[in-house]
Amino acid sequence: MASRSSRRGPGGVLLAVAAVVALLLVLPALLPSLNPFKEETRDRSQPVLLKSLENLSEYRAASANMQVVVDVEQDTRLLPSWIKGERTLFVAAGTVDAAVDFGGLSKDPDAVKVSGDRRSVTITLPAPTLTEPRIDPDRSRVYDRDRGILDRVDDAFSDRPGDEQPLYRLAETKLAEAAAADPQLVSTAERNTRAMLEGMMRGLGFERVTIEFSQPRV
Repeated sequence: MASRSSRRGPGGVLLAVAAVVALLLVLPALLPSLNPFKEETRDRSQPVLLKSLENLSEYRAASANMQVVVDVEQDTRLLPSWIKGERTLFVAAGTVDAAVDFGGLSKDPDAVKVSGDRRSVTITLPAPTLTEPRIDPDRSRVYDRDRGILDRVDDAFSDRPGDEQPLYRLAETKLAEAAAADPQLVSTAERNTRAMLEGMMRGLGFERVTIEFSQPRV
């Protein structure tokens, strides 16, 4: 007497295989959580917005062109100025910039806030800071120098006659002080930064852009 498996024949085997395949295809549809073939998409793209801001690094938002007259006089108490003494008038021209640092945005998770629908963005930036003054040597010169006899003789034997480096350093200090005392430079930097970022953000698809500045460090 033949067994059941021997009586099934090739046709029966094919039907069994087809039933198993059909079960594997239908079962996941009935139980989605157990579907081994279910596709899942994960967006691991880098934030284009933050990268664009980081590429700015430091934004020179405003520049002040200034000129200062440095008047330096050196006298000796016991000798008249025509014997020992010097007075120099130095006209210095240069610039001081107000810059905004974008480098720390990636370290502050609250610096850039994007709404869920990606239509609004709020960016908090550090307050603009003033850069070191840059003296333009082509526009700076000694306007007048009056020296006593002994000073002229000393310059004749000096390795650095008429050294102007102290005048440049003093002029840089005066330009920095003048820039710090001018509130328009920082306010102009904030206004220009807002205009630049608003244009950039709208170009990335944002409809509402808010730019805020943190309080300057005291």
